[in-house]
Amino acid sequence: MSRSAWTAHMMHEPAETHPSPPAKPLPPLNPRGLLRMVLEEGGPGFCQFALNNACNARCGFCNFALDKLPRESWKYVDRDGAFDAIDILHQHGFRYLVLTGGEPLLHPAVGSIVERAANLGIKVMLVSNGALLKAKRIRELAKAGLSSFIISVDAASPDLHERNRGLPGVCERIRKANRLIKELGLHATASVTMSRLVDYEALPNFLRKLGFSSVTFSYPLTNLPSSYLSYSDSELVSQTREELLEAFERVKRLKKRFQVVNPTPSLDEMQRFLRNEEQRFPCLGGYKFFYLDWNLDLWRCQAWDKPLCSIYEFDGSQRVRDGCTRCMIDCYRDSSVMQQIGVSVHDAYTALRAGKMREAAAAIGRTGNLGSVRAVLEELPWLVRF
Repeated sequence: MSRSAWTAHMMHEPAETHPSPPAKPLPPLNPRGLLRMVLEEGGPGFCQFALNNACNARCGFCNFALDKLPRESWKYVDRDGAFDAIDILHQHGFRYLVLTGGEPLLHPAVGSIVERAANLGIKVMLVSNGALLKAKRIRELAKAGLSSFIISVDAASPDLHERNRGLPGVCERIRKANRLIKELGLHATASVTMSRLVDYEALPNFLRKLGFSSVTFSYPLTNLPSSYLSYSDSELVSQTREELLEAFERVKRLKKRFQVVNPTPSLDEMQRFLRNEEQRFPCLGGYKFFYLDWNLDLWRCQAWDKPLCSIYEFDGSQRVRDGCTRCMIDCYRDSSVMQQIGVSVHDAYTALRAGKMREAAAAIGRTGNLGSVRAVLEELPWLVRF
């Protein structure tokens, strides 16, 4: 089969499987509201759940790529195992779930996995390269309760993006998908890796043509020791410190022209990280934010070489809060900036209940709390849509 024929084949829906047996009943719903969750545990938890390592794209800066990970190495989480994991996460206060891969739309049970989480009151986002976003699939996911999409865009032109992805015609599919997503009352955010492919000045107009009104930037990763393969030492993402510092400045300037989901205080923090300066926002990976893979191993984030435990062993005692700032994975560092104020309120509340007035005051007066509030307010329009 030629490369073009293979690409066309891979842009079709996954093959139908035999009907699965009925799932076990939903566990009891936990009615705690947001304020109570903030006071009791620093706010709701977030998990990035990689349903599979299979992918239909050939991105030059990712080791999930079709021409890097052979098909015989593809793995998919079992549907009922995914249901168990979601039930356990819900029990422990997780209210946000991002489904990723690989390409999660290659998983034949992705719709029922979305539905399981949504029925428990968990907000579900799905990350996709857009190649499988046909109208029927989008409607199914909307009906299942999906909250929003995150769709990858690598460059500010169709030719450059599609060449890197190895997915001819995917830009037009994304444009049509975004039109339907909007009609259904859902939201899609573009996800752009900060690579040498990006023309930051031209990007806003291109994203508008594709139907996006917001963008989140993925900070370039050249090595991850966990099971997650969304990294590469490719020259596309291997940049000098000076190049990265300037790239972050360009992202900040874009905020005047387009809605950028990465908070300014977090972009500032990443520049301090690159300069080896003191960090103001400790990462909450392993405490409020986690990575769950297709083997149902739970990790504090993708930058660690060992999982915390199997999801079946998770009882909350494995949570880690050690002030880590060893990496710059955007979904953990950005989220940690925004949730710091919630965690500080929780710490102050806990200290007050124990009669420790000085500790409570110290929690409220932490460096970074004002920046955290600023980050939440800056991204509030996007957070409300999610």
